[in-house]
Amino acid sequence: MNRPPRDPGAQPERTRLAWRRTLLAATVLGLLAARGVIVEDTGPRQVTLIALLALTWLALLIVSHRRIRALATDRPVTLPWLAALGAVGVVLTLAVLAVLTMVV
Repeated sequence: MNRPPRDPGAQPERTRLAWRRTLLAATVLGLLAARGVIVEDTGPRQVTLIALLALTWLALLIVSHRRIRALATDRPVTLPWLAALGAVGVVLTLAVLAVLTMVV
């Protein structure tokens, strides 16, 4: 039995843009945190936090690009719940690390 053609409208495009906005916001956040390390006299804790922030940003970059590529197909697959949970975890980790870089 043939499935009817899917008419997603602008949903995939909006979702791709949302992933790009999230990645852009994380990039700005990481650059601002790195600026604090470069401009101010910093210790090993701050450098460690920035390294963790960079690794977390890299994880978000990988997840977002995979999702953006998946959404470019005619029938995008649903985001597995484990991947969605991982993306939420990465974003929350970025927020916590950003706050810690300002406090520590």
